Amino acid sequence: MKINGLLTSFPKEIKLLIGVFVVVLSIGFYSGLLFVGETSSVNPNGIEEQYLGNETDENATIMKFKKSDKEMLTLVHNHILSMSIIFFLVGLVLSTTQLNKKVKLFLMIEPFISVLLTFGGIYLLWKGMIWMKYIIMFSGTLMTLTFLASTLIIFVQLFRKQKVIK
Repeated sequence: MKINGLLTSFPKEIKLLIGVFVVVLSIGFYSGLLFVGETSSVNPNGIEEQYLGNETDENATIMKFKKSDKEMLTLVHNHILSMSIIFFLVGLVLSTTQLNKKVKLFLMIEPFISVLLTFGGIYLLWKGMIWMKYIIMFSGTLMTLTFLASTLIIFVQLFRKQKVIK
């Protein structure tokens, strides 16, 4: 079954459904990034402080405490499950776009690796592997870039006119 480029041949109703889904999903994804920016200052030390606390910093303007076992397990569990579903659905739609197979495969598989590295890294950071904050930054950035690229590709191809072959 040939699915490469199938997106342009979908009925208008399905294209509209996918388009609305991608827009709403993107709003949710990027509002989550705004939350990350507010809570961790989007830098390695801010990430460390978010999960390990800053009780020893006498100059801290906002006091943060180390997350509990329950908070960490809930955060890791919820994010790995929800992000897996998000990237599965985006990957499913992306599979129907017309794109180089290697690029498409990278955009479909990489987010799952980044989800494991980001949220597994957060857990390992919390357990004391402080250097994981750099892995978290890198994998979180890569995950965001692949989400952005995938959704842009989907959106551009979604409303491209289908080429009529004569």
